[in-house]
Amino acid sequence: MSNFMKVVLTQDSAPAHWGEATVSFEGDTARIHLGEDDLARQVQGAARKLTGQGVRRAELSGEGWTPALQWHFANGFQTAKLDAEIRWADEAEQLERQWQSANWLRELVNMTPEDLSPEALADRVAEKLTGLAPDKVKSKQWVGEALLTAGWVGIHGVGRGSERPPVLLELDYNPTGDAHAPVEVALVGKGITFDSGGYSLKPSASMVAMKCDMGGAATVAGALHLAISAGLDKRVKLFLCCAENLVSGHAYKLGDILTYKDGTSVEIVNTDAEGRLVLADGLLAANEAGAKRIIDAATLTGAAMVAVGDDYNALFGLHDGACGDALAAAEEVDEGLWRLPLAKFHQSKCPSAFADTANSKAQKGGGFGGASNAAGFLSRFAGEPEQGWLHFDLSACYSDSANGLWAEGATSVGMLTLARLLK
Repeated sequence: MSNFMKVVLTQDSAPAHWGEATVSFEGDTARIHLGEDDLARQVQGAARKLTGQGVRRAELSGEGWTPALQWHFANGFQTAKLDAEIRWADEAEQLERQWQSANWLRELVNMTPEDLSPEALADRVAEKLTGLAPDKVKSKQWVGEALLTAGWVGIHGVGRGSERPPVLLELDYNPTGDAHAPVEVALVGKGITFDSGGYSLKPSASMVAMKCDMGGAATVAGALHLAISAGLDKRVKLFLCCAENLVSGHAYKLGDILTYKDGTSVEIVNTDAEGRLVLADGLLAANEAGAKRIIDAATLTGAAMVAVGDDYNALFGLHDGACGDALAAAEEVDEGLWRLPLAKFHQSKCPSAFADTANSKAQKGGGFGGASNAAGFLSRFAGEPEQGWLHFDLSACYSDSANGLWAEGATSVGMLTLARLLK
């Protein structure tokens, strides 16, 4: 279709010949017929219906288009091929920034694992963010054996089974011009570019979408991209923990023990609980940077998806004020976020006779409370930053199959919340 279809909102029922339809057409105009409740889901669902009709260009027109409703329309209208074009009703500059950042995030997550190695992920993120503000961004990487030399044993351990080396990316966005300026926020992202489960091998049905296991890295990078584009004036450091979790003669094994830089020893009882192992290095690095607030994001546990489904991301933290900030930010940008239980005692939920802790329980799904237990493991490495540590378990960042709200692939849910927190 060469022309843009006008899309308008109306409270009127569809004309009789359209029956119970929520979308009707007249010439080059599509009307979304709204009911009384949950307008966001209605609009996003209507956008999916337009996509199903082959409409790929939309001009949002008329009254009622709040920025939030425009964004929900965009979420439903985009596809895994990133082929949608939208003309915004208003607030175009803000929405276009969000659109560009979200599409870059989706592009990263939807790439094949063959094309997106750990080094490729780190390089792409560094190149993109440096390009936004060349005089304000510096980055460095530890690759392969250099990780072990530097003491980043989690990333090295998880990634050593692959022929393509693991990487820790540190990116420093410092708009102040002061090399000694404090780091206001550190972002830590899980960047597992493919997750076979290692020797705790996943079945094919669970493995087929595991190119999305770097969704945490993409989400924090996308949020920083959006915040910089909007004029972020705070110093922020980004740490991406990148590896492929594969099976080989060099892969880490059940029963291995990793000893981290802070002296914490971890027994491996499940090689498919690898995300928390790489994030532990990122959290330690964030503390070394002296960050006032530390935020990590990861596609970490199936248990979080069982708890909150794929409409919400799960939030964990030991600092009530920080968690309140996150929930308020999510509400402001109309993204689903739900706080799940986390207390200090969760640190002892994965005991080991051979080490300070195990990386999970030797039970399917990590046993009861698996998401909280994983967060408890991370809390061992999170320190006590001045403004708290937040852990986002990204249940809603990827859609395994197309449905009434989303195309198959990355959704970008969580990016707006994190970008708002940076502001």
